[in-house]
Amino acid sequence: MTLIQAQAKGEVTIRDLTKSFTIDGQTLTVLKKINLDIRGGESLAIVGASGSGKTTLLRILAGLEEPDAGGVLIDGAPVHGLGRERSVIFQEPRLLPWLTVLGNVAFGLEVQGEPKSEAAERARHYIRLVGLGEFEGAWPRQLSGGMAQRVGIARALTVQPEILLLDEPLGALDAMTKMTMQEELNRIWAEEKVTLVLVTHDLEEAIFLADRVLVLPKAKGGAIRLIDIDLPRPRDRNDPAFVRYRRQLMSEFGLH
Repeated sequence: MTLIQAQAKGEVTIRDLTKSFTIDGQTLTVLKKINLDIRGGESLAIVGASGSGKTTLLRILAGLEEPDAGGVLIDGAPVHGLGRERSVIFQEPRLLPWLTVLGNVAFGLEVQGEPKSEAAERARHYIRLVGLGEFEGAWPRQLSGGMAQRVGIARALTVQPEILLLDEPLGALDAMTKMTMQEELNRIWAEEKVTLVLVTHDLEEAIFLADRVLVLPKAKGGAIRLIDIDLPRPRDRNDPAFVRYRRQLMSEFGLH
């Protein structure tokens, strides 16, 4: 198979991507011949019914899973395993309880051999970026859910990735905190100019954050759908055009 070479920084090329799992002796195909180009600096949301392969696709992009067939290129290079140009944020921030906020954010850099003072300096920059400058000495147990997720975002950004991969990072938050964090993600994406790929069950969140929404088919081998979100930023959830996009996405899943 020949993969089309990506050009710009943070570009992702997916060609004929297929992935199956064996469960109780039965083969279950979760992704079948997926083809997609993600532009450098784009914000892409991935939605789909449970079992449609959203998280599997994200894990393949992250290098945490290998496809059965097809492949992924990032900036023209095949993806095999983890890479520093990619950072992943999961639904649970998974902070180390024995380290402070500063220690958690700097930890990855120190493991990679960054001098401790330089790691701390860079970590402080991203802690301030996510609005936690006054909490760098706090322990994880002292943080709210939203604050802990901010720490996870800061930690992911500290390695200065080209691509930020998010697996339902706001799913466990209450409604008000979730909306605040969506605003923060939008601001951080604009400032850092990274390629953002977000898996979410929240259709409104997808419209609020994404340039395009990828709808994965429930039936394997069905066609994926790409919906351009042509709305100005910052986005107004009460804008009639926003509401129309929400209705369009709901109709994709037979909802009204």
